Amino acid sequence: MSKGLTYRDAGVNIDAGNELVDRIGPACRATRRPEQLGGLGGFAALAELPTGYREPVLVTGTDGVGTKLKLAIDYNRHDSVGQDLVAMCANDVLVTGAEPFLFLDYYATGRLDVDTAERVIKGIARGCELAGAALVGGETAEMPGFYGEGDYDLAGFCVGVVEKSRIVSGADLLPGAVLIGLASSGPHSNGYSLIRRVIENSGVTVSEALLDELIAPTRIYAKNILSLQQQVTLLGMSHITGGGLLENLPRMWSGHDNLAALIDIDSWQRPAVFSWLQQAGNIDELEMLRTFNCGCGFVICVDPADVSSALASLAADGETASIIGSLVTPDTSAGNGQLLIS
Repeated sequence: MSKGLTYRDAGVNIDAGNELVDRIGPACRATRRPEQLGGLGGFAALAELPTGYREPVLVTGTDGVGTKLKLAIDYNRHDSVGQDLVAMCANDVLVTGAEPFLFLDYYATGRLDVDTAERVIKGIARGCELAGAALVGGETAEMPGFYGEGDYDLAGFCVGVVEKSRIVSGADLLPGAVLIGLASSGPHSNGYSLIRRVIENSGVTVSEALLDELIAPTRIYAKNILSLQQQVTLLGMSHITGGGLLENLPRMWSGHDNLAALIDIDSWQRPAVFSWLQQAGNIDELEMLRTFNCGCGFVICVDPADVSSALASLAADGETASIIGSLVTPDTSAGNGQLLIS
């Protein structure tokens, strides 16, 4: 009697999925928080709300890594894109003043390569440790015929918690408030379709040094910003992702018709990779600022009286931060080296 058709014959290897769960278990358990109930492997994750909140508000965010994954796949650089995934979600949640609490991931591929998936998910676990979030679960989807050989995609989901009375909403923003930019580690996870086109059009051979700059994991700002919140009042925050400073800064003062930002373009140090991209791709300055973070990955807004304390706290925690401008009225004129964003 002949053997019948199996799921593995159709391209799905359940045993490989089970092996992956066994391999990543220790990394996931390293992110465990005391609020968790139960362990990995259930249909859903259970957790109590953290103690110390009088009126806890849940904050949710979801994102992916985008076509930065293509570089990771093409150059076998899978170890840090998991941190990118966590960062893109956790930094968004952080903008409200919330602590990242729980994280889940979705890993989809045509044929599960356990070694590659292990590298990626261990990177997710490292990112969760940096963010202070627990990696409570995820989904590995093997979808033969849907993805090309060696391809995979990632999605992340973050739940944060913030005290209702301490939500950072931007409601108290006024002209004169000071904008402080925190350095990025590189392009983070934005603009990679343009980056890949620059590489293709320029015909450059991507060196290991250049690849290191392009694939550098997105910086996770959570622990240092949460520490800063204990010392000064943060009036507003912005995660500089797709759309760069031009698109993301106005989200800080959404709902305020009388506000704009006057930015001193040369007030922070741009990593060399941005100069290379601009020159190699012949990219206009405004296009750079609306596509990439250009070295400024996160922006906070504080009262002028709190600037010195904020800068000192950030420096003590290892952040490179600088005053990049201030809030003004939309009718303000920009001088040389300045850009008005409204």
